[in-house]
Amino acid sequence: MEQGADRAQIEALVRAEHGDPFAFLGPHHDDQGPVVRAYLPGALGVELLDGDSGQTLCPFEQAATPGLFIARPAQLQRYRLRIHWSEGVQETEDPYAFGPLLGETDLYLFAEGNHRELGKVFGAQLTEHEGVPGVRFALWAPNARRVSVVGAFNGWDGRRHPMRLRHPAGVWELFVPRLQAGEVYKYELLGQHGLLPLKADPVALATELPPATGSVVSAPLDFHWQDQDWMDGRQRGQAHDRPLSIYEVHVGSWRKEGGNDGRVLNWHELAEQLIPYVQELGFSHIELLPIMEHPFGGSWGYQPLSQFAPTSRYGSPRDFAAFIDACHRAGIGVILDWVPAHFPTDAHGLGRFDGTALYEYAHPFEGFHQDWDTYIYNLGRTEVHGFMLASALHWLRAYHIDGLRVDAVASMLYRDYSRKDGEWIPNRHGGRENLEAIDFLRHLNDVVATEAPGALVIAEESTAWPGVSRPTREGGLGFAYKWNMGWMHDSLKYASEDPVNRSHHHHQLTFGLLYAFSEHFILPISHDEVVHGKRSLLDKMPGDRWQKFANLRLYFSFMWSHPGKKLLFMGCEFGQWREWSHDSELDWYLLRYGEHQGVQTLLRDLNALYRAEPALHQLDGVAEGFQWLIGDDKGNSVYAWLRKGQDGAPLLVVHNFTPVPRSGYRIGVPLPGTWQVLLNSDAEGYAGSNAGTLAEAHAEDDTSHGQPHSLVLDLPPLGALILKPTST
Repeated sequence: MEQGADRAQIEALVRAEHGDPFAFLGPHHDDQGPVVRAYLPGALGVELLDGDSGQTLCPFEQAATPGLFIARPAQLQRYRLRIHWSEGVQETEDPYAFGPLLGETDLYLFAEGNHRELGKVFGAQLTEHEGVPGVRFALWAPNARRVSVVGAFNGWDGRRHPMRLRHPAGVWELFVPRLQAGEVYKYELLGQHGLLPLKADPVALATELPPATGSVVSAPLDFHWQDQDWMDGRQRGQAHDRPLSIYEVHVGSWRKEGGNDGRVLNWHELAEQLIPYVQELGFSHIELLPIMEHPFGGSWGYQPLSQFAPTSRYGSPRDFAAFIDACHRAGIGVILDWVPAHFPTDAHGLGRFDGTALYEYAHPFEGFHQDWDTYIYNLGRTEVHGFMLASALHWLRAYHIDGLRVDAVASMLYRDYSRKDGEWIPNRHGGRENLEAIDFLRHLNDVVATEAPGALVIAEESTAWPGVSRPTREGGLGFAYKWNMGWMHDSLKYASEDPVNRSHHHHQLTFGLLYAFSEHFILPISHDEVVHGKRSLLDKMPGDRWQKFANLRLYFSFMWSHPGKKLLFMGCEFGQWREWSHDSELDWYLLRYGEHQGVQTLLRDLNALYRAEPALHQLDGVAEGFQWLIGDDKGNSVYAWLRKGQDGAPLLVVHNFTPVPRSGYRIGVPLPGTWQVLLNSDAEGYAGSNAGTLAEAHAEDDTSHGQPHSLVLDLPPLGALILKPTST
């Protein structure tokens, strides 16, 4: 029974080195006739059953090799196995009785880098195959000598379920009958130089709760969406001429059940608490720090390993979908941070996945980030390009996500990003641009525009790369928006200066207007600005306690009246004193105090004004929406401008960045009559001193600042005024 060619195959099975188990296991014909072989290490005995009636056809004989069972039925037919284990009896179909699983189209599109439904095809798919329920596994590992799926269902024994290799795509597949949702699994790979650490599934739809690292068989997302009205109106609602005010959230530390020592909230609790809060403050969108599964919580999600699985820390995939649905029904959009630039080096992850540099560049000058101790995706490889493209579409389509904020775009664009001379590899033209990453980003934006109309793709890009938000047909990268990192750095540097010195830094607030309309910008005050010794936003402000709060209110007023959409990290909206910590909830107790309540109330009013007044959002990306009135009053540190919409009245915005009240300050305006004060950041309701023009001002016929009329205003100390003519 074990002679000749069979002996070599058996030895390969025993050593778990057989690269083509279907060639030996399952139903075959040999020189003695029909034969069925099963390799079941640890089994006590096996019977061959009729696949329909369940009647015994014949017993298996155990070969001289322990675990190898051979049956010789009269004929080959549909059959099942009855396996006797020490712990009980199992009846199941034979995985090696099934033919190829994936269609040629799936394999072709994957190899081409254009399979946009990998989340429904690769990984572990609960399905019915040839009338039998079970799980279809599919994994890309072209350089492995053998791949097995392992889990508790087979005692984590890589000899039990070796997979079939589909040439030339390099995809391994196997159907495991009767397996159900909830099973934990990994892949055991034999590389060219030996056995590799067990690997999690790159296309897993669910995962174990960290620090466990297993993938979990997940049923298809069966969720009854109730957000059709939102989805139908999203393309118009997220157009460039609409208000976009984003509340950036780290889910695990926004609020905890029972305080800092309590547990994190789950998606249902977040829907009950976070959504009403965001509604009350008037933000249009929530942006979540990456919720893709990541092994290390301290990375805040920016080192993810599961690009298709929402983290299990806050609930199931279905729970996450319910949270998104609740946001949409409340009129709130959801943006996810998404990381296609790099991934962590954890042994169970993507690094050296099949024993070779598969997902990453092979050379460390291209494939390793020294700053972050991470691998860099090789987006020039078609399969990796397609893998990341499918990940983006998975979130946008399966979970109705409204936008992706692409992390670390600058690191993707430049091959010499954060590298010394001689430590980077030029592109094929000898330049520093990463051509394959550029092609990927352009392709991503074009595909999203087609496959998920109205969804936003936003670049966190910190350099002067031209045309980040210009359409790809015009040579741009095609993003909807770019984070304005220059504005953020300049304005925070200015705001942190003692007012005595601000006259020497006047340009830091005016410079941003020189390029404000070169891109579609978002003004970001993100988590990165309130960690790692940078101090909280409130604590960056100079002066005594009163001045710190006044400066913060002034800064928010400046930000909300400046061209560009808005993003603010949680905790900043009520003036948290300490830096953000991902281990602690926000300091909600501060809202017992009037100054913190005042900041929060100001944010609410700014958001309401921003949404109500087209002049503050309609022409954000074009110069016609902005007009300087006073940009050169260094001595008084006063700035004034007009914001304009397509129609209707302009708004006058005035900022006094010194603690000195400016009485009788004349500012030119284009229209006569009464101008109403819509907002005074120093108002008593914001815990201010109630100084400055509080209600209205009347335009005089005196010309000023190139305008036919002028207002004489009392400017509050460290305060802002926003005014609107009562008639046009």
